[in-house]
Amino acid sequence: MKVTVKEQFLISPYLAFFIVHSMQIGVGVMGFQRYVATYTEQDSWLTVMMGGAAVHLVIWMMYKMLNKEQGDILSIHETAYGKWIGRLLTILFIIYLIAMGITVLRTFLEVLQVWMFTLMKTWVFTFVYLIAAYHIIAGGFRSVVGVCFLGVVVPFYLNFTFLAPLEFSNVRNLFPILDHSIKDFIVAMKPMTLSYLGFETLLVFYPFFKKPETSQKWFHYGNLFTVVLYFYLMLITLVYYTPDHLRRTIWATISMWKIIRFPFVERFEYIGLATWTIVILPNICLAFWAASRMAKRMFNVTQKKSLIFILVFAMIVSPMFDDRTSIEKLNMMVSQFGFYFNFGYIPLLFFFHYFMSKVRNKA
Repeated sequence: MKVTVKEQFLISPYLAFFIVHSMQIGVGVMGFQRYVATYTEQDSWLTVMMGGAAVHLVIWMMYKMLNKEQGDILSIHETAYGKWIGRLLTILFIIYLIAMGITVLRTFLEVLQVWMFTLMKTWVFTFVYLIAAYHIIAGGFRSVVGVCFLGVVVPFYLNFTFLAPLEFSNVRNLFPILDHSIKDFIVAMKPMTLSYLGFETLLVFYPFFKKPETSQKWFHYGNLFTVVLYFYLMLITLVYYTPDHLRRTIWATISMWKIIRFPFVERFEYIGLATWTIVILPNICLAFWAASRMAKRMFNVTQKKSLIFILVFAMIVSPMFDDRTSIEKLNMMVSQFGFYFNFGYIPLLFFFHYFMSKVRNKA
């Protein structure tokens, strides 16, 4: 079922590069190294590349379905499963999008509370951030895309700051190469998933591209840029940290900023985290926009009303995760669901959608 969007709400295909990259770079980049290195240690750089290659394959599958439907995930579900089952599965996808937005918000807030504002109340930052998100999302999808663009361009300078640890690096930490089994790599890809999550929002905003088929190459370029950035960070982390040190470091990326010193600033991580608030904003805005968009399509309500409901729900739920253990469980739960959704359900949906399309065409 084709989904039509008015001309004034459409965006250029090349902006797919900024959308996918801004969604994939979020809270995961702050500490993904520790979780991946738990299983593959010095070979973790290869895990990053394997995960990125798998994402490229899933993106190709999503575009195959979307190009055929010229719609969104609701259209795909209804073609594959019929109206009622398709709508039920779409509701589960909406819940996942909301959970992803809450996870990003609460995890980043934890980082701020540990590193900068130890006495800050959870609900205060949550309220302020959600007010900002509301104004951006209420401006429409083009406004959200503008934030995604800024979330890539403005903090780009931070990539150069990670070169500082090379002064204290030890290349021998990368050896021996290929010292782990295929099983170890597969297991390590699961915690890596949280860092790559977000690209599945394509299933919602695909109809908003001008000539959406032409956006596919830009979407792949954006994912490739993400893979290169994670590969770059993982390599620097592996040569800087010893394996034992990395196991005890929760936020390895932030900890590397601690060695940077300037005459005018003692703790560079404050600047880095302040800049990261811009990086996190697209994650939250696009996740909640996609959830409210699908709620509008599903329940025939205005997107503004569904957005307010989602933000109020996030405001209530976010402070409930009040310690490291509960936040860790939330991250792992969303990460595992995202892993099975992207690398299990999407391939199954791809083959089932292809089969049902053939059956319906013959009928």
